[in-house]
Amino acid sequence: MTNNAIPLYVQIADRLRDNIKMGKWKEGDKIPTEVELCNIYDVSRITIRKAIDELVKEDLLRRQRAKGTFVTSFVEPSDNFTVVKSFTEEMRELGEKARTMDVKLEITEADKRLAMYLNMNIGDKVMILKRIRGDSKQAFVYSVTYIKSDENFSLDPNDYYGSFYTYLNEHGIQVKDNKEVVEAILPNYEVRKALNINKNEPVLKRTRFTSCKSKNFYEYTINYYIGNSYKYYLDFN
Repeated sequence: MTNNAIPLYVQIADRLRDNIKMGKWKEGDKIPTEVELCNIYDVSRITIRKAIDELVKEDLLRRQRAKGTFVTSFVEPSDNFTVVKSFTEEMRELGEKARTMDVKLEITEADKRLAMYLNMNIGDKVMILKRIRGDSKQAFVYSVTYIKSDENFSLDPNDYYGSFYTYLNEHGIQVKDNKEVVEAILPNYEVRKALNINKNEPVLKRTRFTSCKSKNFYEYTINYYIGNSYKYYLDFN
Protein backbone atom coordinates (compact mmCIF):
# COMPACT_ATOMS: atom_id res chain seq x y z
CA MET A 1 0.00 0.00 0.00
CA THR A 2 2.79 2.41 0.78
CA ASN A 3 4.45 4.79 -1.63
CA ASN A 4 7.68 6.05 -0.07
CA ALA A 5 7.43 9.32 -2.00
CA ILE A 6 4.15 10.21 -0.26
CA PRO A 7 3.83 10.58 3.53
CA LEU A 8 1.99 7.65 5.07
CA TYR A 9 -0.68 9.81 6.70
CA VAL A 10 -1.45 11.39 3.31
CA GLN A 11 -1.93 7.93 1.79
CA ILE A 12 -4.27 6.98 4.63
CA ALA A 13 -6.15 10.27 4.24
CA ASP A 14 -6.67 9.38 0.56
CA ARG A 15 -8.16 6.03 1.59
CA LEU A 16 -10.48 7.67 4.12
CA ARG A 17 -11.48 10.33 1.59
CA ASP A 18 -12.32 7.62 -0.95
CA ASN A 19 -14.60 5.96 1.62
CA ILE A 20 -16.57 9.21 1.81
CA LYS A 21 -16.43 10.02 -1.88
CA MET A 22 -17.69 6.61 -2.94
CA GLY A 23 -20.40 6.47 -0.31
CA LYS A 24 -19.01 3.71 1.91
CA TRP A 25 -19.28 6.29 4.70
CA LYS A 26 -22.31 8.51 4.20
CA GLU A 27 -23.32 11.83 5.69
CA GLY A 28 -23.86 11.48 9.43
CA ASP A 29 -22.12 8.09 9.67
CA LYS A 30 -19.75 7.46 12.53
CA ILE A 31 -16.45 6.19 11.15
CA PRO A 32 -14.38 3.44 12.85
CA THR A 33 -12.40 4.44 15.93
CA GLU A 34 -8.73 5.38 15.70
CA VAL A 35 -7.80 1.99 17.17
CA GLU A 36 -9.96 0.17 14.63
CA LEU A 37 -8.42 2.18 11.78
CA CYS A 38 -4.96 1.35 13.11
CA ASN A 39 -5.82 -2.33 12.79
CA ILE A 40 -7.41 -1.92 9.37
CA TYR A 41 -4.46 -0.07 7.83
CA ASP A 42 -1.70 -1.49 10.04
CA VAL A 43 -0.30 1.92 10.97
CA SER A 44 0.28 3.86 14.18
CA ARG A 45 -2.36 5.87 15.97
CA ILE A 46 -0.39 9.05 15.30
CA THR A 47 -0.62 8.36 11.55
CA ILE A 48 -4.37 7.76 11.77
CA ARG A 49 -4.86 10.89 13.82
CA LYS A 50 -2.93 13.02 11.30
CA ALA A 51 -4.95 11.50 8.43
CA ILE A 52 -8.21 12.31 10.18
CA ASP A 53 -6.94 15.82 10.89
CA GLU A 54 -6.57 16.34 7.14
CA LEU A 55 -10.22 15.46 6.53
CA VAL A 56 -11.35 17.55 9.46
CA LYS A 57 -9.53 20.52 7.90
CA GLU A 58 -11.40 19.80 4.64
CA ASP A 59 -14.68 19.77 6.59
CA LEU A 60 -15.35 16.18 5.52
CA LEU A 61 -15.17 14.81 9.06
CA ARG A 62 -16.04 16.30 12.44
CA ARG A 63 -14.97 15.11 15.87
CA GLN A 64 -17.60 14.98 18.58
CA ARG A 65 -16.27 14.71 22.12
CA ALA A 66 -17.05 11.38 23.81
CA LYS A 67 -19.00 10.19 20.78
CA GLY A 68 -16.51 9.75 17.92
CA THR A 69 -15.79 11.08 14.44
CA PHE A 70 -18.59 11.61 11.91
CA VAL A 71 -18.95 12.33 8.19
CA THR A 72 -20.10 15.89 7.54
CA SER A 73 -20.14 16.17 3.74
CA PHE A 74 -23.02 15.34 1.45
CA VAL A 75 -22.14 12.69 -1.13
CA GLU A 76 -24.32 10.79 -3.52
CA PRO A 77 -25.12 7.17 -2.60
CA SER A 78 -22.77 4.80 -4.34
CA ASP A 79 -23.36 1.12 -3.77
CA ASN A 80 -22.57 -0.41 -7.16
CA PHE A 81 -19.02 -0.23 -8.51
CA THR A 82 -18.30 -1.42 -12.03
CA VAL A 83 -15.39 -1.92 -14.36
CA VAL A 84 -14.75 1.28 -16.30
CA LYS A 85 -14.37 1.46 -20.05
CA SER A 86 -14.14 4.62 -22.10
CA PHE A 87 -17.07 5.38 -24.40
CA THR A 88 -14.79 5.15 -27.42
CA GLU A 89 -13.64 1.69 -26.33
CA GLU A 90 -17.20 0.53 -25.69
CA MET A 91 -18.30 1.58 -29.16
CA ARG A 92 -15.28 -0.08 -30.74
CA GLU A 93 -16.09 -3.37 -29.02
CA LEU A 94 -19.64 -3.14 -30.37
CA GLY A 95 -18.35 -2.60 -33.90
CA GLU A 96 -19.37 1.06 -33.88
CA LYS A 97 -17.41 4.28 -34.10
CA ALA A 98 -17.90 6.79 -31.29
CA ARG A 99 -19.00 10.18 -32.49
CA THR A 100 -19.11 13.51 -30.65
CA MET A 101 -21.83 15.86 -31.87
CA ASP A 102 -21.25 18.85 -29.61
CA VAL A 103 -18.75 20.08 -27.00
CA LYS A 104 -19.11 22.97 -24.58
CA LEU A 105 -16.35 24.05 -22.19
CA GLU A 106 -16.83 26.07 -19.02
CA ILE A 107 -14.61 27.28 -16.18
CA THR A 108 -16.03 27.50 -12.68
CA GLU A 109 -14.84 27.47 -9.07
CA ALA A 110 -14.81 24.35 -6.92
CA ASP A 111 -17.48 24.13 -4.27
CA LYS A 112 -17.13 21.80 -1.30
CA ARG A 113 -18.22 18.71 -3.22
CA LEU A 114 -16.04 19.31 -6.28
CA ALA A 115 -13.08 20.13 -4.04
CA MET A 116 -13.48 16.72 -2.40
CA TYR A 117 -14.00 14.82 -5.63
CA LEU A 118 -11.06 16.48 -7.39
CA ASN A 119 -8.70 16.65 -4.41
CA MET A 120 -8.41 20.43 -4.58
CA ASN A 121 -9.25 23.51 -2.55
CA ILE A 122 -12.61 25.23 -2.47
CA GLY A 123 -12.46 28.13 -4.90
CA ASP A 124 -9.85 26.56 -7.21
CA LYS A 125 -10.63 26.70 -10.91
CA VAL A 126 -12.46 23.72 -12.41
CA MET A 127 -12.87 22.88 -16.09
CA ILE A 128 -16.24 21.43 -17.13
CA LEU A 129 -16.58 19.55 -20.40
CA LYS A 130 -20.13 18.97 -21.61
CA ARG A 131 -20.31 16.62 -24.57
CA ILE A 132 -23.15 15.07 -26.57
CA ARG A 133 -22.03 11.73 -28.01
CA GLY A 134 -23.32 8.71 -29.83
CA ASP A 135 -22.63 6.48 -32.82
CA SER A 136 -23.09 6.89 -36.56
CA LYS A 137 -26.89 6.73 -36.20
CA GLN A 138 -27.83 8.90 -33.23
CA ALA A 139 -26.79 10.79 -30.12
CA PHE A 140 -27.62 8.94 -26.93
CA VAL A 141 -25.21 10.05 -24.20
CA TYR A 142 -24.71 13.39 -22.49
CA SER A 143 -21.37 13.51 -20.69
CA VAL A 144 -20.36 16.10 -18.07
CA THR A 145 -16.71 15.91 -16.97
CA TYR A 146 -15.10 17.91 -14.16
CA ILE A 147 -11.31 18.24 -13.87
CA LYS A 148 -8.97 20.72 -12.25
CA SER A 149 -8.23 23.59 -14.62
CA ASP A 150 -4.68 23.26 -15.91
CA GLU A 151 -2.74 25.62 -18.16
CA ASN A 152 -1.60 22.60 -20.17
CA PHE A 153 -5.17 21.73 -21.14
CA SER A 154 -6.68 23.43 -24.18
CA LEU A 155 -9.58 25.84 -23.73
CA ASP A 156 -10.72 25.21 -27.30
CA PRO A 157 -13.80 22.91 -27.33
CA ASN A 158 -12.74 21.60 -30.74
CA ASP A 159 -9.83 19.76 -29.08
CA TYR A 160 -12.22 17.51 -27.14
CA TYR A 161 -14.24 15.90 -29.92
CA GLY A 162 -12.08 12.78 -29.81
CA SER A 163 -11.36 10.36 -26.97
CA PHE A 164 -10.77 12.27 -23.74
CA TYR A 165 -8.49 9.55 -22.35
CA THR A 166 -6.38 9.63 -25.52
CA TYR A 167 -6.07 13.38 -25.02
CA LEU A 168 -4.95 12.81 -21.43
CA ASN A 169 -2.40 10.19 -22.55
CA GLU A 170 -0.91 12.78 -24.88
CA HIS A 171 -0.31 14.90 -21.76
CA GLY A 172 1.36 12.03 -19.90
CA ILE A 173 -1.72 11.21 -17.81
CA GLN A 174 -2.85 7.60 -17.57
CA VAL A 175 -5.87 7.30 -15.31
CA LYS A 176 -6.43 4.40 -12.94
CA ASP A 177 -8.14 3.77 -9.59
CA ASN A 178 -11.37 3.74 -11.56
CA LYS A 179 -14.66 3.56 -9.70
CA GLU A 180 -18.12 3.87 -11.14
CA VAL A 181 -21.70 4.07 -9.89
CA VAL A 182 -24.68 3.13 -12.07
CA GLU A 183 -28.32 4.02 -11.44
CA ALA A 184 -31.53 4.53 -13.43
CA ILE A 185 -33.15 7.96 -13.11
CA LEU A 186 -35.54 10.33 -14.85
CA PRO A 187 -33.74 13.18 -16.66
CA ASN A 188 -33.58 16.75 -15.42
CA TYR A 189 -34.09 19.71 -17.75
CA GLU A 190 -30.43 19.94 -18.79
CA VAL A 191 -30.27 16.27 -19.76
CA ARG A 192 -33.64 16.40 -21.58
CA LYS A 193 -32.50 19.39 -23.59
CA ALA A 194 -29.10 17.88 -24.47
CA LEU A 195 -30.56 14.54 -25.60
CA ASN A 196 -33.86 15.88 -26.96
CA ILE A 197 -35.97 13.54 -24.84
CA ASN A 198 -39.09 14.01 -22.72
CA LYS A 199 -39.28 14.09 -18.95
CA ASN A 200 -40.59 10.51 -18.71
CA GLU A 201 -37.78 8.99 -20.78
CA PRO A 202 -35.61 6.87 -18.44
CA VAL A 203 -31.86 7.42 -18.55
CA LEU A 204 -28.94 5.43 -17.19
CA LYS A 205 -26.70 7.62 -15.02
CA ARG A 206 -23.08 6.49 -14.69
CA THR A 207 -20.96 8.46 -12.25
CA ARG A 208 -17.24 7.91 -12.75
CA PHE A 209 -14.19 8.74 -10.64
CA THR A 210 -10.67 8.23 -11.98
CA SER A 211 -7.27 9.52 -10.99
CA CYS A 212 -3.61 9.68 -11.84
CA LYS A 213 -2.22 10.55 -8.42
CA SER A 214 1.37 10.88 -9.61
CA LYS A 215 0.18 13.83 -11.74
CA ASN A 216 -2.30 15.06 -9.11
CA PHE A 217 -5.06 14.49 -11.67
CA TYR A 218 -8.61 13.58 -10.66
CA GLU A 219 -11.64 13.16 -12.89
CA TYR A 220 -15.32 13.28 -11.96
CA THR A 221 -17.70 12.48 -14.82
CA ILE A 222 -21.44 11.91 -15.06
CA ASN A 223 -22.69 10.16 -18.19
CA TYR A 224 -26.41 10.14 -18.99
CA TYR A 225 -27.51 7.49 -21.50
CA ILE A 226 -30.91 7.22 -23.18
CA GLY A 227 -32.26 4.02 -21.65
CA ASN A 228 -33.70 2.42 -24.78
CA SER A 229 -30.71 3.28 -26.97
CA TYR A 230 -27.83 1.97 -24.89
CA LYS A 231 -26.78 -1.41 -23.56
CA TYR A 232 -24.17 -1.75 -20.87
CA TYR A 233 -21.91 -4.82 -20.94
CA LEU A 234 -19.67 -6.15 -18.20
CA ASP A 235 -16.85 -8.63 -18.80
CA PHE A 236 -15.79 -10.43 -15.63
CA ASN A 237 -13.20 -12.64 -17.32
